[in-house]
Amino acid sequence: MRKRGLAQLALIPVVASLGLIGPASPATAVTQASASAGEVYVNNKDCTPDADGSTEKPYCTIGAAAAVAQPGQTVLVQPGDYRETVTFDRSGTVDAPITYRAVNSPDGEVRVGYHYTLTDTIFRLVGVHDVVLEGFLTSTGGSSSTVVVDRSARITLDGLGVFNPFEAPALVRLTGGSSDVTVRRSWLRGLGGAAGVAVEPGVTGTVLTGNALEDARIDVTDAPGTVVTGNTVVTECDVAIQVAGVSPGVRLHNNVVQTAGGPEYDPQPCDAPSRATAISVSPESSAGSTSDHNLIGSRSGGVPYRWGGTTHETLDAFRAATGQGGHDILDPVLLDRRGQSRGWWELESGSPGLDSADADAPGVLRTDLLGNPHANLPHVPNTGTGNGYHDRGAVEWVGQGKVGATGFRRVLGGGFLDTEATAVPTYEYPTDGPGGSVAFKFTGDRYWRVGTAGSLRHTFRRAGSVVMNARVDFIGFRAADLSTKSRAGNASVGPLFTVVGSLYQPVAPTRVLDTRAAVGVATRTPVPGNSEVVLAIPGIGGVPAADITAVVLNVTATQPTSAGFLTVYPDGVKLPDASNVNFVPKETVPNLVTVPMSNGKLRIRNTGSGTVHVVADLQGWYGAKGSGLRTLAPTRMLDTRAGTAGPFPANTTRQVDLSGKLPAGATAAILNVTVTRPTANGVLKVFPAGSAVPVASNLNFVTGQTIPNLVTVPVVAGKVSIHNASSGTTHVIADLAGYYGSAASGAVDGYVPLDPYRIVDTRASIGLDGRGYGGPLQPYEKVGFLPWYVQTACPATCATPTAAVFNMTATRPSAPGVLTAYPRTGAASPTASNVNFVAGETAANMAVVRAGTGGEIAVYHNSNGGTELIVDQAGFFIAPLS
Repeated sequence: MRKRGLAQLALIPVVASLGLIGPASPATAVTQASASAGEVYVNNKDCTPDADGSTEKPYCTIGAAAAVAQPGQTVLVQPGDYRETVTFDRSGTVDAPITYRAVNSPDGEVRVGYHYTLTDTIFRLVGVHDVVLEGFLTSTGGSSSTVVVDRSARITLDGLGVFNPFEAPALVRLTGGSSDVTVRRSWLRGLGGAAGVAVEPGVTGTVLTGNALEDARIDVTDAPGTVVTGNTVVTECDVAIQVAGVSPGVRLHNNVVQTAGGPEYDPQPCDAPSRATAISVSPESSAGSTSDHNLIGSRSGGVPYRWGGTTHETLDAFRAATGQGGHDILDPVLLDRRGQSRGWWELESGSPGLDSADADAPGVLRTDLLGNPHANLPHVPNTGTGNGYHDRGAVEWVGQGKVGATGFRRVLGGGFLDTEATAVPTYEYPTDGPGGSVAFKFTGDRYWRVGTAGSLRHTFRRAGSVVMNARVDFIGFRAADLSTKSRAGNASVGPLFTVVGSLYQPVAPTRVLDTRAAVGVATRTPVPGNSEVVLAIPGIGGVPAADITAVVLNVTATQPTSAGFLTVYPDGVKLPDASNVNFVPKETVPNLVTVPMSNGKLRIRNTGSGTVHVVADLQGWYGAKGSGLRTLAPTRMLDTRAGTAGPFPANTTRQVDLSGKLPAGATAAILNVTVTRPTANGVLKVFPAGSAVPVASNLNFVTGQTIPNLVTVPVVAGKVSIHNASSGTTHVIADLAGYYGSAASGAVDGYVPLDPYRIVDTRASIGLDGRGYGGPLQPYEKVGFLPWYVQTACPATCATPTAAVFNMTATRPSAPGVLTAYPRTGAASPTASNVNFVAGETAANMAVVRAGTGGEIAVYHNSNGGTELIVDQAGFFIAPLS
């Protein structure tokens, strides 16, 4: 006998001006993005009390999702044990059904009511229409039917696993005059004497197809026109398919029926064979009913057919008396049951049921119970109807499944964040279409994306280095011990890597942090030594933090009590060994910083023994929409030391015309701006031409100082304004390094962020290419280094970088000078500068530099002394695929 088992930015107030840095300006508050309107998520392992059905806040129960589901939505239930009963009382429409899908995946299966603590019906659909239930493994702990469809229409039960070890009269009950109900690809396991599916009086348009039933029969009573096709029904010496009452026009095709005792692979005669009838059709049901291409076991001792009230002990007698069963055959030759939960049977390699079914029978599915197509076995004659090689029963013999084409790359002609993943299921033998199950998981995903397509387009929310993993499965992600005779279970693909980019959105300079004025923080205290301040940026301009790749901030250290440096980095990652702003006591120093976003928060660390106040002004951000970049050979656009204009007078604004170098579609310019020979302390502000002078500043300077800072500033008609907020005069130099703009302007490159990463440090003999020795840069020395994207092996799908973004620091200089970065190959050394320094001072500045042939960057040390060089890479730019 067979063994049975229980088996968004916050609103910032305007404050009074403090010192040399202007006051805060307001920004717009935003909220988190809502969940996709088409998908509702359920996950009882990480749900929240304020659940809204999004991936971030899934519902805890299926019932909670069912209470709000709308037509056209798909409720995606993640793996886990759900101890609940669910009444589905919301309907879809013909064109937009409500689908409840158990996402059985590499993370496990979805079990509902499976611990037998619930004794009532688990799934109840009453008075609803256009609802689909897919893939749930469910059981009740009592004698109630596990699934009931009552007074409902256009219902599909697909891929369910229903198990009831108690004496329930029916596992799945269709009642109340329901219509157009399909039960397909489901595994129904009961106790001897139970109906796996009971189609009750008045139910019409039922289709039962591709199911596997163990110790459970199919009952059809007073339900005309029921279709029973391609099922495998294995009972324990009991009737398998029973059509009773008045049920004319029933269609019985391509079924495999075995009613014997003992194991499936070695059936034995029944002690009491009188109940072991394979197919029974009442006298009132035989009119218009058909039976053909069935495969019936003969070992039970019971009769194969009882048709129209007459018993037919042989196939020949049945054919002669009824004209039915012209293609019926005997002896299924089944393998033992597979699967630990949602089970199935396969035909043995020599079974006559192979390649012999009717491909045109009513209710035939495109794929079998396990999701596989029909395979044409080369060693088996094609004796079936239609294409000739459908197998009988619920499971198709497809041979060994394997993985064909795989890949992960950006989409040709798509946006920077668009990718396509490929993991194609393939088969040993020719098939009539695709099949198998594929699960994809991408960087940032909480859940696997499970479907049948071998490729999937995915748009990332943020740019960076991204990963794809995939699993290809040929048994529908069932938990199973598999025989190697018939199919592979699953195969892993990945991890596969690529990079995706982002576009720039400039904003009006906005103060988001000022520790002197409690802007962005709760107090007016400076940041202590060797400690951090956390800056929250939950969103910008209605875009949530999750969709922001990186922010561009002008970060200023002011009023430091000792020497040190600031490091700006994403919250949630390890403190990097990079620096952004270096300072000495009582100095005010700014620097432009581009920092990746992770969870809506940034950290700014003061590495120094004393305290320091920190100010941050938002300049722009990177995301899915905006402007691309085009880098230029650094070009001097302004130098007040040359010509007749002279230095900027105190508290004056001048416009700088960049239109000779910028196309009409430019939206923002990248300028390296340097203050030199100031006669008083002050700040320099760079902003769009014609705009009011902003609160935020770009450079802070003291009398006699030379200091640069990289500025990204929106342009108006190709012009920008520069304001000298000081009581004295100052000379200003501006070098154009590139611009952001429309694709028509030639600005097409997208930004890829990196966590701050040190790639050059002459103090530690790190990073300089071919130098062969450590120590400071020598007078007028030219050196080269390889950015991160060249140092690190990048897969073929990674795009060729077009520019690098890094923070370049000069420290311990023995004489004044400048550092200039440029492509080592393909460009001459420019006259522009990136970092200006004086003897004994540490100076830093961000640089955006075009990548030359081979990606290598050159640095020219224009000084008659020695200087240590530090380079921390922040990211790089890539071109679109075309």
